[in-house]
Amino acid sequence: MIDYIKGTIIEINPAELILECGGIGYSILISLQTYEAMQNQEKTVAYIHHYLREDEELYFGFATKDERELFRLLISVTGIGAATARMMLSSLTADELRNAILSEDVNRLKSIKGLGVKSAQRIILELKDKIVKGGGSDTGVIFRQENNALVEEATTALVMLGFTKANINKVIPLILKENPSARVEEIIKAALKRL
Repeated sequence: MIDYIKGTIIEINPAELILECGGIGYSILISLQTYEAMQNQEKTVAYIHHYLREDEELYFGFATKDERELFRLLISVTGIGAATARMMLSSLTADELRNAILSEDVNRLKSIKGLGVKSAQRIILELKDKIVKGGGSDTGVIFRQENNALVEEATTALVMLGFTKANINKVIPLILKENPSARVEEIIKAALKRL
């Protein structure tokens, strides 16, 4: 399996990258955010998702492992194919997409071309818990096992203070991403500043 291809950019447009490595030109499908990250570079590294079906073989490339992990999470949802996942990553950044899922923002998701209400709801239903647990992110598991109790305690305290679970679930992953070893009181204080 190919993890990444490092080489010289021969051609690049908002949908495709031709990357030369070892005398071979690879045609790699990319999202708009990958295009924006690579467009002014001569050499680059594209993190690859190898898409293989009976009738086609495609390479999807990403500027970061983080974007690739979210792409893989999106295509795990029933009814979401690689083309739709790429369109989602072209319409919203990886963080905006994760935040839309965590905050259950159906309208934000259905504003993406090719996604209807039912697909947006299915994405939220199937991915919200995975994202809260650090899925679709290359930062490693955001909530380690010992952090689960801390997260639950902080969430309970914030709910009792009147905040909604959707908003809490949106900020706690960001806090733990910045400070993975935060104690309960630190999580709560940081959340209060953001909520």
